Amino acid sequence: MLRNGLEPWHLLVVLAVVILLFGSKKLPEMARGLGKSMRILKAETAAMREDGPASEQAPAPTGATAPGTPATPVAPVAPVAPVTPVAPAAAAAAKPEGPARADRPA
Repeated sequence: MLRNGLEPWHLLVVLAVVILLFGSKKLPEMARGLGKSMRILKAETAAMREDGPASEQAPAPTGATAPGTPATPVAPVAPVAPVTPVAPAAAAAAKPEGPARADRPA
């Protein structure tokens, strides 16, 4: 069915639609932005490849702590006051209504 998926005239139609949608003045700006994004992506992936093996090997901790205890002290957590739920009827009663309209029954 899709033996010849993209033929040259398909590309021309797609190009014409893109020009109609974005305009010919926006296309160079979009291409420039796409190029910058690709360069940044390429540089970041190269940096990740260089940093990959070095970051996987974490240095052993030098502090003498027992297993299972945190290396840094943790501040105690303050208790939280309980929240009382509001019934839907009470919430609807507290909600102010707008001015009465003649076309709406009260």
